[in-house]
Amino acid sequence: MSEQPHITDHAVLRYLERAGGFEIEALRQAMAERVGRIAAPGAASVLIDGLRFVLKVGPQGLTVVTVLEKDQRATVLRQGEDE
Repeated sequence: MSEQPHITDHAVLRYLERAGGFEIEALRQAMAERVGRIAAPGAASVLIDGLRFVLKVGPQGLTVVTVLEKDQRATVLRQGEDE
C-alpha cells in the first residue's frame, strides 16, 4: 500500500472553489462583515453562531486567524506564523 499524500489547506480551498462550486472570496467577505460588526477593539475573539473567530491585529489590521468550536481553546501563534 502506498503512503497517502499530505493535502495542504490551499489545495482543499482550491478544490472546494473549483470542484465544489464554493465562492471563497464571497465567503471571506461575508465573514469579514459579520466579524467587523461585532468585534470590540482589543477583543481576542468573537462568538458567532456557536463558533469562535480568533482575532489578532497585524500589518493588515484586524485579522481572523482561525475559527474554532465555541468551547475549543486557541493555541497561541507566534509572530509570522499562520495556521
